[in-house]
Amino acid sequence: MKKITKLITFFILLLIIISTYKYINEKYNIGIPCIFHKITGLYCPGCGITRAFFALLELDITKAFHENALFTTCLPLVIIYITNWIKICLNKEKKDASQIFPKSIWNLLLILTITFGIIRNINYFSWLQPI
Repeated sequence: MKKITKLITFFILLLIIISTYKYINEKYNIGIPCIFHKITGLYCPGCGITRAFFALLELDITKAFHENALFTTCLPLVIIYITNWIKICLNKEKKDASQIFPKSIWNLLLILTITFGIIRNINYFSWLQPI
């Protein structure tokens, strides 16, 4: 029962933080700046994730894909990971959360992220840059 209460509290706090940030961002147009982009002028693999996340909350998949195609495409993996993490947290057995995905999946995600970060900065693939 304690674990369920902690998880519910965590998700309520997360919802409050997301709602507050969304409200402040819409009212005052204050976003999370990318330090990598400010210094180098290049887009990192994470540029546009916040805008993609909020587009997904509004069910605008096209806008989310334009903001960050990698995040939007990998979202099913994120959902699977979070769901399995919650199951492990609620389970009384002691299991390691890192066992949710095999190491090969993590390696593939790392390679995809690095490749995406390089490709989105090539002029031919400028459509991968955030709006």
